[in-house]
Amino acid sequence: GVRMRMEGREEMQGAVGLRCTWDIPPPAGTQAKWVRLNVGGTVFLTTRQTLCREQKSFLCRLCQGEELQSDRDETGAYLIDRDPTYFGPILNFLRHGKLVLDKDMAEEGILEEAEFYNIGPLIRMIKDRMEEKDYTVTQVPPKHVYRVLQCQEEELTQMVSTMSDGWRFEQLVNIGSSYNYGNEDQTEFLCVVSKELYNSPNGLSSEPSHKAKV
Repeated sequence: GVRMRMEGREEMQGAVGLRCTWDIPPPAGTQAKWVRLNVGGTVFLTTRQTLCREQKSFLCRLCQGEELQSDRDETGAYLIDRDPTYFGPILNFLRHGKLVLDKDMAEEGILEEAEFYNIGPLIRMIKDRMEEKDYTVTQVPPKHVYRVLQCQEEELTQMVSTMSDGWRFEQLVNIGSSYNYGNEDQTEFLCVVSKELYNSPNGLSSEPSHKAKV
């Protein structure tokens, strides 16, 4: 390692440069671009730029060597006593701004880590996702809405044929002739229709505004 340390700082930019153990941390301006993190025994390799995407985060402060005197392992990696399972998605979020999870990975676990590392945008994103999920779980199964329409005999066929999408014909009740138009008795019917209401992603019940024509 002595020869390497003597040569120009450019060599430190390569991953090889990180193999040498620092006796004292180098001055702030000359720190290598690559950073090794040993999270609960798993080593992650990333860049200072990635870790500093979120300025207020623990990771940014760590690799800038401010006030945090972190222990390092024998390879010079920062030691962080946290669960490595959830660190991958955290690091990827800092890399590309998206939250990508395996299907069996608990969002609560990621949230816990995001809060520990103090990554504000990620904390908000996970909370939003969890709320959305709670919402969809509570809204299943769909609700049934019933409507009763009153109509006369000759209007029946027209009404059934012009019924708007999603409405289903349930029942017809003959309520006899309640009106006398001149000499003609009109038989009145009550027509029961139903519709399933699904909740659309924005949280509002989707129901067509145009009702079945009567």
